[in-house]
Amino acid sequence: MQQIKYLFFILLFAASTLAKAQDDTAVYHEQYRPQIHFSPKAHWMNDPNGMVYNEGVYHLFFQYYPGASVWGPMHWGHATSTNLVHWQEQPIALYPDSLGFIFSGSAVVDKNNTSGFGKGGKVPLVAIYTSHDTAGERAGRNDYENQSIAYSLDNGKTWTKYSGNPVVKNPGIRDFRDPKVSWNEAANKWIMTLATKDRITFFSSPDLKNWTKESEFGEKLGAHGGVWECPDLFPLDYNGQKVWVLIVNINPGGPNGGSATQYFTGNFDGHTFTPDDTTTKWLDYGPDEYAGITWSNTGERKIFLGWMSNWEYANVVPTEKWRSATTIPRELGIKKINNQFLVTSQPVKELNSITKPFTTLTNVKATDYTVASTTKLTTPYKLSLTTDAVKDFSITFSNKSGEQLVIGFDKATNQYYIDRTKAGESSFKQSFAAKTVAPRFAQKASIDLVLIIDAASVELFADSGLTTMTAIFFPEDLLNQIHVQSTGGVVLKSLQLSSMQSIWK
Repeated sequence: MQQIKYLFFILLFAASTLAKAQDDTAVYHEQYRPQIHFSPKAHWMNDPNGMVYNEGVYHLFFQYYPGASVWGPMHWGHATSTNLVHWQEQPIALYPDSLGFIFSGSAVVDKNNTSGFGKGGKVPLVAIYTSHDTAGERAGRNDYENQSIAYSLDNGKTWTKYSGNPVVKNPGIRDFRDPKVSWNEAANKWIMTLATKDRITFFSSPDLKNWTKESEFGEKLGAHGGVWECPDLFPLDYNGQKVWVLIVNINPGGPNGGSATQYFTGNFDGHTFTPDDTTTKWLDYGPDEYAGITWSNTGERKIFLGWMSNWEYANVVPTEKWRSATTIPRELGIKKINNQFLVTSQPVKELNSITKPFTTLTNVKATDYTVASTTKLTTPYKLSLTTDAVKDFSITFSNKSGEQLVIGFDKATNQYYIDRTKAGESSFKQSFAAKTVAPRFAQKASIDLVLIIDAASVELFADSGLTTMTAIFFPEDLLNQIHVQSTGGVVLKSLQLSSMQSIWK
C-alpha cells in the first residue's frame, strides 16, 4: 500500500511541476542553460538511456527525477529528434514500480519479433533496464539490482512492462546493472553487456526474455579506481577489418578525477571478448563526460552521447530549475597509431545545419593575436584551427568580468589542456577549479583543433578526434573575447569562427 501511495504522489508531483516548467517562458534561456545540448525543461538528469533509432526518429531516454533538481527516485525521461540537433521532450516513459527505481539500460528494435511482443504486424521496441530495489539495498542485501524489460508498439510513445520481470536475476552481486543489448548477426542471438561489480559479464538470449551467461571480462584489466558502469559493445570498421569496441564507464577513477569513459578494443566471437592490447584508453579525457553509450539500430554508423557532468559535483553545480545536460552527439571512428587501435570522436555532421562561419583567416602568426573582441559574438559558437607545426599555444576565452577559460597545447609534455581555474563560479566544489590534461596521440607535423563552446561548456576535438575533452564551467558573463598566444610563434594556417544557432529558438 505504501508503494502505491508513493507512486501516486510521484505522478501528481511530476505532472504539476512539468506543467509549471512548460508554462515558464524563461525555459531554455536561464543563466548557464545549454543552447545546443539537450537538457530537460526542469529537474534532475543523468545517464543517457535506451538510445535507439526507429522510423526516422532518434529516441533519447535518460535517468530523470521529476521531483527535484538533485538525484532522486529514478525514472526514464524521454526526448526525440529527427536530426540529432533539435529535441522535443516527451512524457516520462518508465516510472518506478514494485521492483524498484528504473536505472540505466538500453533499447532495441526487435524487427524479427523474437520477443513475441509484436502484434498486428507492429514491430516492438524493447527496453532493457535495471530495476533497483532500494528497500533491499537498505536491508543490506546484495541482490537488489535485477534486469527487466518493457515494450512499445507505438514507436516509444507508451510502454508496457513485461509481466515476467525480472528477466535476469541477481546472483548476489551488489553492482549488477546497466544492460546494453544488441543483436549479434553471426551468433543469431541477442547479446547483453552488463556491468557487474569490477568487470563486465556477457549474456545471450534468443528472445530478450531468457538469458544465459556467456563469459566475464576485465577483472584485472583497465582502470579500477571505481565501480564499472554503463557498458557498450559494438564493432567499428578499420579498412575492412572489424574491430570490436567495449566501452566501460567508471566512477570514480577517471584520468582527471571522478567519472570517465574508458574503452577496450579487440574481438568478440559471440561468447567472449578478447582484447588486442591491455592499455587503459579513455574516450574523453575531460572531467565532464560520463555514462556515454551509442545509439542502436543506426547501421554501421556509431553515434555516441554522454552525460555532461561528473559525480564529484553533479548535485551541487549552480543551476536551479534543471541540472545537467548531454554532450553533443559524436560520430565514432577508429584509427591505428603505433600499432594500437584508438577510437576517434567527432561532432556529428548534422550540427552543420546550425553552424554558420562568420570569420575565416589564413596564415596568422599567433604570437599574440586577438581573434575576436566584440559583443557580436554570442554563444554557442565553434572555433576550428589548423597549425603549421606542433608548437606551444594557448587560446584564452574571456569576458568583461575578467573570467577566463584557457585551452591549449603544451609541446614539452605533448598534452592538450583545459584550464577553468578562473572561468567562473566554483565555490560549490573545491576541486572544480582545476587544469585538466589529455595526451596527444597524433604523429603528424601539425595540429587541427575543433572547439565547441556553449553557455557553460566546451568540447575539444583534436587531431580529427584522436583526443577529446569535455569540461563545464559557470561564467558570470558570455566568454566573447578570444586571444591566441604562442611563445614558439605558431602560425595558424587556417582559423574559422562560426556561430551556432540555438536549438531552442
